Amino acid sequence: MAVVLDLLRNDQRPRHPEKAHRPDKPIQRKPDWIRVKAPGSKGWEDTRKIVHEHGLVTVCEEAGCPNIGECWEKKHATFMIMGDTCTRACAFCNVRTGLPEGLDAGEPDKVADSVAKLGLHHVVITSVDRDDLGDGGAEHFARTIRAIRARSPDTTIEVLTPDFLRKPGALEVVVAARPDVFNHNMETVPGNYLTVRPGARYFHSVRLLQRVKELDPTIFTKSGIMVGLGEERNEVVQLMDDLRSADVDFLTIGQYLQPTKKHHEVVRFVPPDEFKGLETTAYTKGFLLVSATPLTRSSHHAGEDFAKLKAARLARIANA
Repeated sequence: MAVVLDLLRNDQRPRHPEKAHRPDKPIQRKPDWIRVKAPGSKGWEDTRKIVHEHGLVTVCEEAGCPNIGECWEKKHATFMIMGDTCTRACAFCNVRTGLPEGLDAGEPDKVADSVAKLGLHHVVITSVDRDDLGDGGAEHFARTIRAIRARSPDTTIEVLTPDFLRKPGALEVVVAARPDVFNHNMETVPGNYLTVRPGARYFHSVRLLQRVKELDPTIFTKSGIMVGLGEERNEVVQLMDDLRSADVDFLTIGQYLQPTKKHHEVVRFVPPDEFKGLETTAYTKGFLLVSATPLTRSSHHAGEDFAKLKAARLARIANA
């Protein structure tokens, strides 16, 4: 379980200073269907060693992902570029918040080197929000994509980006670097944005995904949400319609898990059968691919899912 102080880095500063004085919200006991095995295999340790030797940050560690043991054992990792400190303060997220340091100009090459050493067929690159930068870090994303292409030309690349709010031209820079998959998570339904994702704007995020398709229709688009934050089913269905109106290909739905007592509480643990119902509904809306389980996360099984996306697109073209 993550903690408010970043004890893993021997850092006594609050990890989330904006949450430090909030009243504690008890963390509920997890139901059996979302229990996972603690990491510790040789494959996990090998991946950990490569990541740490290069001084890289992964969202797997920073966000306390429950699937880290499974993914790292298979040498799957989601690299988080532009540092470990986010300029926003979403109520659900365990990534450190505050004033970030400057960009590491050598980071794109370090990421590319790690991708090559791990022998990744598919890599996911995400980042913290960098509202302090003029382009929100768009050029850094593009440089990272180009560095991976140069070192590992057969590796497919998925980006999970911030919303680049109020950063004109930033999205175009990332799309021009031609990632294979462009992911931007909606995170929750619009009615929750003020309390869950206050620094973002719902319809800006929908428009961002739509704009990717306008710029390059060959790029797969993807988005994800968490449930268990107090949303109603009809709100989730409306969100599906909004994403399909933006021609989004792939939707992920997972259970929200509360990182610490200072974060947004889990309003409800959604049982597996309800996830199956949401998956069925999403497919009827026209998504090429849907992943909806309690442990679904944006980057979980990303490589396998990319193969499924390509197959689903070809099948749809063939049946058109």
